[in-house]
Amino acid sequence: MTSKYTDFETTLITHAYGGEALGRMDDGRAVFIPFALPGERVRARVIEQKRSHARAQLLEVLEPAPERIQPRCPHFGECGGCHYQHLSYPFQLQVKTQVLADQLKRIAHLENPPLRTILAASEPFKYRNHIQFGQAPDGKLGFHHSRSDQIFPVQNCYLPEEPITFIWQQLDLEVIPGLERLGIRLGRDEDIQLILESSLPEAPELLVEELPISAVHLFQEQMVVLAGSDHVVIEVLGRPFYVSAGSFFQVNTQMAEKMVNLLLNELPLNPKSIILDVYCGVGLFSAFLAPLVSQVVGVEISPLACDDFSTNLDEFDHVELYQASAEEALPHLAVHPDVVIVDPPRAGLGRPALDSILGMHAPHLVYISCDPATLARDAARLIAGGYQIEHITPVDMFPQTYHIESISFWRSLA
Repeated sequence: MTSKYTDFETTLITHAYGGEALGRMDDGRAVFIPFALPGERVRARVIEQKRSHARAQLLEVLEPAPERIQPRCPHFGECGGCHYQHLSYPFQLQVKTQVLADQLKRIAHLENPPLRTILAASEPFKYRNHIQFGQAPDGKLGFHHSRSDQIFPVQNCYLPEEPITFIWQQLDLEVIPGLERLGIRLGRDEDIQLILESSLPEAPELLVEELPISAVHLFQEQMVVLAGSDHVVIEVLGRPFYVSAGSFFQVNTQMAEKMVNLLLNELPLNPKSIILDVYCGVGLFSAFLAPLVSQVVGVEISPLACDDFSTNLDEFDHVELYQASAEEALPHLAVHPDVVIVDPPRAGLGRPALDSILGMHAPHLVYISCDPATLARDAARLIAGGYQIEHITPVDMFPQTYHIESISFWRSLA
C-alpha cells in the first residue's frame, strides 16, 4: 500500500459529492481530490488513506479542463468555505444535478431519478443573510482551513450580503475566551445582529455602541442580550418572520422564497387537509400553508425556535406545536396527516422517526434535504416502506459550495 504523503499523478474521472473529483491510484484504489475537475491531469499528495480509497491534496494542475475558470476570491483553495469557484455558475448547477442523481442511483437504486431542473440563484455571490466565523489565536475572524481545523483569517468574502460585510470589516475584537462561533445575521431594513456562541456561561464584555447592531451571547440556548434586540425580522414573500439569535433560518432568502413557492404550487391541498411539519423550525413553511388547510401540527426540538414559531403563527387557532425531537414526538402523536413535511438536519431522518412516519400512511410526503447522501439512504427506506417518489427538484441554496438542497415529493402506494 502506498505510504502516506506520497506524491503521484492521475487523470480525474468524475465529480464526487463533497466538492471533490475522483481518480485512481496506481494500485487501483479510488482517490478523492478537492478543487480538481474530471478530465484534468493533476499532481497530488496522499494525506489520508483507507483500504479501499485515499484522499489527496491538489498540488498542481498539469492539464486543466476546459471548464476551469479563475476563482474570484484569492483565498479559494486555502479557505474551506467555497468548493466550486473554479467553475462557472451554469457548470456548478450541472455538477450538482449530476451528483444528486448519482447518489440516488448508487444508494437508493433509483435508475432514473425523476429530477426536475435545478432552481438557480439569480445572484451566485453576496447571497447569505447569515454567516459564521471562527476566531484565530490572534483574535482575527475567519473560516476553517480547507485542510485542517485551524481558522484561516480572511479580510473579505464574496458570500454574505453587503451589509454583513460592512459590519464585519468594522469589528475590532480581542480574543474572546470560549468563543466557538461568531455569527452575523441580517434582517429587514439592514438590521444586523452579532451572535456569540460560547462554551462558557459568562458573557464577554463587548463594546458595540458605535455600531448600529444588536449583540447576543449564547450558551447552550441560554441567551443574554449584550446590546439591542434578541432577534431580527426576516421577510419571505412579504411575510415577516421573527428569528431569535439561536434559531435556524434559511441563509439564502431568495431561495427560501423559491422553496415556499414550490410547496404552494405542488402540494395537493384543500381546506380539509391536515399537515404535519416535522423539524418545523420558526415556522417558515407552516406559516404559508396554514391559511390553506384545516390543521397544522409542528414538531421542533429547539426551545428558541419553538418560541419563534409560536410568535410567527400566533394568528392561527388551528396550529399546534410539540417541543420535542422527532424521535420522541412522532410515536405518540394522535394525528392522521394528509401531508407530512420533513426538513431534517444533514444526518437525515433517524430510524424511529422514519418508522413512525411510515406508520402514519400519509398520502403525501415532502422531504426537504440538505445532504444527497442521507436523502438517498432515507429514499431507499421510504421506497421499502411503500412510498413512490413523484419528482425531485434541486435547489441551489449555497452557490460556490458543494452543498445541495433538494425538495422531493412522494406519494403512498397503500
